[in-house]
Amino acid sequence: MGQYTFEVTDDNFQTEVLKSEIPVLVDFWAEWCGPCKMIAPLVDELAKKYEGKLRVGKMDVDAEPNVSQMYGVQGIPTLILFKNGQPVQQIVGYKTRDQLDSAISKHLVLEKA
Repeated sequence: MGQYTFEVTDDNFQTEVLKSEIPVLVDFWAEWCGPCKMIAPLVDELAKKYEGKLRVGKMDVDAEPNVSQMYGVQGIPTLILFKNGQPVQQIVGYKTRDQLDSAISKHLVLEKA
């Protein structure tokens, strides 16, 4: 886990993701997945950028298969943004930081600069 991310498990998913007061981005990944390793630093950057406005969790689909099956995760990396307990955005495959940022930021409450 990165400094700004936390581990999501089948056991803590309900509490940490669905009941979160702020939006939660869950990164579904696996140790053997090359694109997952490529996107991980970008996900960490977003976690840092939106600290306090977005929580970012990482879920190993091999170790924790139930939630990924429940949400139909078939390819990884898959990022799902949950807001008020509901999935509002799903991103499949490797994307650039800017692509990730634009997909996620529209769902966050951000102060105007």
